[in-house]
Amino acid sequence: MANATNGHPATTHSHAADLFADMGAQVENMNSTGVDDELDAKVTDEIESLCMNCHEQGTTRLLLTRIPYFREIVLMSFSCPHCNLRNNEIQSAGEIQPKAAKFAFRVDAVEDLQRQVVKTDTCIFRLEDLDLEIPPGKGRYSNLEGLIGTVREDLAAHQAERMAQMPEVGEKVGKVLEALREMLEGKRVPFMISVDDPSGNSFIEPRPGDARGKWAKVEYVRTAEQNEVLGLGNGEAEAEGDAQTNGTAAPKTDIRPEYHASGLVGGNDTTQAQAGNNVDAPPPDDDIIENNVYSFPATCPGCTHPCATNMKMVSIPYFKQVILMSTVCASCGYRSNEVKTGGEVPEKGQKLTLHVMTAEDLGRDVLKSESAALWCPELQLRVEPGTMGGRFTTVEGILTQIRRDLRAQAFGLEDGDAPDVSTHDSMTSDSKRTWDSFFADLGDAIEGRKPFTMVLEDPLASSYVQSFTAPEPDPQIEVLEYERTEEEEEDLGLRDIRTEGYESDAERERVEREDAKRIEGEEVEGESIEAP
Repeated sequence: MANATNGHPATTHSHAADLFADMGAQVENMNSTGVDDELDAKVTDEIESLCMNCHEQGTTRLLLTRIPYFREIVLMSFSCPHCNLRNNEIQSAGEIQPKAAKFAFRVDAVEDLQRQVVKTDTCIFRLEDLDLEIPPGKGRYSNLEGLIGTVREDLAAHQAERMAQMPEVGEKVGKVLEALREMLEGKRVPFMISVDDPSGNSFIEPRPGDARGKWAKVEYVRTAEQNEVLGLGNGEAEAEGDAQTNGTAAPKTDIRPEYHASGLVGGNDTTQAQAGNNVDAPPPDDDIIENNVYSFPATCPGCTHPCATNMKMVSIPYFKQVILMSTVCASCGYRSNEVKTGGEVPEKGQKLTLHVMTAEDLGRDVLKSESAALWCPELQLRVEPGTMGGRFTTVEGILTQIRRDLRAQAFGLEDGDAPDVSTHDSMTSDSKRTWDSFFADLGDAIEGRKPFTMVLEDPLASSYVQSFTAPEPDPQIEVLEYERTEEEEEDLGLRDIRTEGYESDAERERVEREDAKRIEGEEVEGESIEAP
């Protein structure tokens, strides 16, 4: 399910607000009624269900609730009075998100194991240090301690039989069980966990003031296979078939227009598309002209239908040329805006530090590239690379966007700018006070009442902060170049890039292919001669 239906954007009010309430609100409403009748006081729905263990009738209880920092879910509990079988799981009741999401979290102390975790039935849970992966399966709503404990219990269930029948395998599993026990007791820290969900509905709880590299979220476009699993399409074949039917199929990768400027909308065969998208034709020499809008076909990450992506190249004074990209899907209403920087990869990364002292500083233009991390020490705010994508806005604009996104998650709001009217939820009082204090400081900074420092650390040196004294140095901006770490170069794929010697490798591969064809031809000719 995408953000809108029938080609129109989703409405601001959701019926989920009428059906889903947080647990605290439901209990409070139950207590305030003053009803003694147990049947009238129930907040769960009960239905009879077949027990798959003894094939008698059991009871399934459903609770529709909302999770702080997250969205709506359905809690399901089954119990059978005949064989005492019990089963608990969750299902996401929210919409499938436009993009898949991957979370990474570093456990530094035992207290971190209390972070809330939502694991849907399409999610892959990994303990990176042990290279232990839990494939998609039953949904869970728990904390890290409960999730890791469940993994340990499942592995230990048949350890005795395993040791008797396969001692070598049992010994290896025993080492994993010991490592899991040490993790739960805090004796084996730090360690990394990750949650990868194609539906985008899994979650690890963040907290204000998390250190660098402790919590990270990355959104990515789903593959055709992932869309098929989620029921968004019958794989790549169906997506291409539907596109061919209505005549809007995106071309194959090897001839896609974004790789060949001559194929951009506005060319010889795209007059109709050009008029529909109100774009300019490319010049005769196939060069992209600044401030002209070009369009090329793409596939919507939300519903997999064909859509259009518009592109415009602009030049930022005293910086470089950047490309603004906007995607709009007429089928589901999906919208996205991104900023891409070009040019060669610099030898060093860059760290920009802006001291925001006055209201005028809030109006400075800021380009945060997708590879940049942003943090404000005075506000206990940190945004990891890849979390927000590329943004070209102002200091005030980027802080406002961060506040909107975090408030919507933290307080379960449809609109992150709306006032928080919820007074009862499953968020602890300490966590509620922490978030209230965090948003109060962030609001003061946005309104210009609190000076702060904004730092952009970009290993690709593709971020920018507007200088009021350009081309002379700005006293409120500090620019520092630094050597990239091995981890940064590995994440960016720079260690796999070859800039020298690749011509000889290509020539050698060509000669080997020709020799292989010649040998194959000689063998076929020899077989034909020997035949009677």
